[in-house]
Amino acid sequence: MTGRQAFAGVFAQPSKSSDRYFTVLTRPNELGYPRLGLAVSRKVAKSAVARNRLKRIGRESFRRHQRDLGGLDCVLLGRSGASEQDNAVLFASLERHWRRFAQLCAPC
Repeated sequence: MTGRQAFAGVFAQPSKSSDRYFTVLTRPNELGYPRLGLAVSRKVAKSAVARNRLKRIGRESFRRHQRDLGGLDCVLLGRSGASEQDNAVLFASLERHWRRFAQLCAPC
């Protein structure tokens, strides 16, 4: 299973973390390792360059924290205003999300 089907369950019954720049939806998987899905729409960032920048930041931040996330399927949704922020602000935002889910998943 790849693509949309792999993450359909995340949208059905997610654990949610949200702030001004991103919404992160998660749900446990049975694979034993975390997976990341990204959704950054044109409403969030008009240009492809800006959308790709947000996705690159999301992937890099996830890569840095994936060993703490156990078996979670994560979907990262960009929010309006995220594309105007600098990288440090976006990384700090994502770090708060990943830490929250790492604490929730600690007993996993």
